[in-house]
Amino acid sequence: MVTLHHTVLSNLEWYKIQHMYTVATHTYEMLVEKQSKFIAHLMPYSMYEEVLEALKSEHPKARHFVTAFRYINEFDQVVEGSSDDGEPRGTSGRPTLAVLQGSELINAAVITVRYFGGTKLGTGGLVRAYSDAANMAITSAELLWYQKENVLVAACAYTDIGKVGYLLENLGIKVTQKEFDTVGEIMHLQAPQEDLDRFLEQAKRLVTVIG
Repeated sequence: MVTLHHTVLSNLEWYKIQHMYTVATHTYEMLVEKQSKFIAHLMPYSMYEEVLEALKSEHPKARHFVTAFRYINEFDQVVEGSSDDGEPRGTSGRPTLAVLQGSELINAAVITVRYFGGTKLGTGGLVRAYSDAANMAITSAELLWYQKENVLVAACAYTDIGKVGYLLENLGIKVTQKEFDTVGEIMHLQAPQEDLDRFLEQAKRLVTVIG
């Protein structure tokens, strides 16, 4: 069972969030403790469900799949969750979540695959092992500054698609969806607001804002 809680952010907390980190790729590290293996996978939260399902298929003999995650939802709330997945309560999911919090990571998740080595580690040993495995995965990952991203829908004529694409690439703005009609292209763009504003200034004669 995954335990969830939501926190509404104040202006000060939003300032703190804007100075946090996130990840863009899936990485993992393995810790061996008294022949038990703790394989900690760190990933963007958007990959969490897919990776969890894949890991369960790849590791059918694993004893536990301990999880922890933090993300910001559409209501600007920090959502945090964790699961001990059969480990003694409070020995795995919560310590892993504490590592995410202590590392100032947001929109990220950790899934730790455990293979039991035959020797019980005790409550303290489990807390240390899961915490250390998560820290190893985070230390080896490339951490990025977190930036809140907004969505903009804009349209351009077919004759301007090349110019608009060049501007988007230079500014690092993601195109999450494209549609075409008889006039031209409709683009769903995602980026920090300051980058979207910069794009609109540079492309003001090329695009029309739809939403």
